[in-house]
Amino acid sequence: MADSLRDKESGLKAVQVVMKIIKHCSQTFPTTATGSIVGLDVHGVLQVTNSFPFPHVELANSDSHHELTTASHLAAAAPRAKSNTVYQNEMIKYLREVNVDGNNVGWYTSAHMGNFVNPHMIENQYFYQKELNERTVALVHDVSRSAQGSLSLRAFRLSPAFMAQYKDGKFTVESLQKSGLSYKQILVELPLTIHNSHLLTSLLHQLPLRPTTLELALPSSLAELGRESRIAPTPLYPNLDALDLSIDPYLEKTCDLLLDGIETHYTELNNQQYYQRQLGREQAKIAQWQLKRKAENAARAAAKQTALPEDEWSRLFKLPQEPSRLETLLNSRQIEQYARQVDGFAATVSSKIFAVRANLLPDDGGAP
Repeated sequence: MADSLRDKESGLKAVQVVMKIIKHCSQTFPTTATGSIVGLDVHGVLQVTNSFPFPHVELANSDSHHELTTASHLAAAAPRAKSNTVYQNEMIKYLREVNVDGNNVGWYTSAHMGNFVNPHMIENQYFYQKELNERTVALVHDVSRSAQGSLSLRAFRLSPAFMAQYKDGKFTVESLQKSGLSYKQILVELPLTIHNSHLLTSLLHQLPLRPTTLELALPSSLAELGRESRIAPTPLYPNLDALDLSIDPYLEKTCDLLLDGIETHYTELNNQQYYQRQLGREQAKIAQWQLKRKAENAARAAAKQTALPEDEWSRLFKLPQEPSRLETLLNSRQIEQYARQVDGFAATVSSKIFAVRANLLPDDGGAP
């Protein structure tokens, strides 16, 4: 299976990905799964011919919530770990020995309920774009969303503006206002199209069917054989689960995560306001001290004495350090992701309800 995506900004026209990363992400769920994707650049098209996971860290007593969280953090930081970098280079060398295209073109990770905009993801992608190639991509596979029957596989890259800001390491209000960077400019999502190889398509059309246990009546004529199909439907025949009118639990969980993200945003806002109050108090103390020092120097000048230095306030007073706005930017981007998911699910549920509205509302007798 392969995926193709187009990017007009950096010259990357397409990326093709082997779909076995979906199997890896599903097997390690709920722990975060990460791995490397390798391939070859052919006429501006990144053809990913293979992928392999990073080594899994075994922890004792992995049943506890604390151990699972620790394992997820270690797996999320695996793409930029030095030991995995060595492992990745060794794997690529072995792949080249068996005539497999072995150029590193990015990495992949799993996500749960669309929650993937976090510091680990940003640091990993920054490492790949800075150390390896600016055209490397990060593939995000949402296991929870895919379990609902809709494959979720998306490709992202850090924007050049965010790369420059992250390199400077300054995410203060002044620096963000100067650069004009917002949460919408953190990630660049690349449109992605999934297609199967011809061999796999042929296999899907030739899947063996389970023979029927009922006795079939023989057709009386060729015309009857043409009118009535006695062949069972294909295994990929769509079911009627999409017509269920109940609210999807995925939508309810996404709404809960959206509320948690809004609460986190207000917490960050309160921290910024607390910093502003602390800064205002310290600046008022500094201004008062400077006025007093100027009055002392005026009195000493009148007495023909040496003036005291007026820059000692930097040694006597310590201004509070401004908190980084990076967490706020990432949280805002994650809230936007949750809002898009809610919008997509709400549109689907609303269309179903309007489709059966006549059956849900009581009959008023005046309807035509």
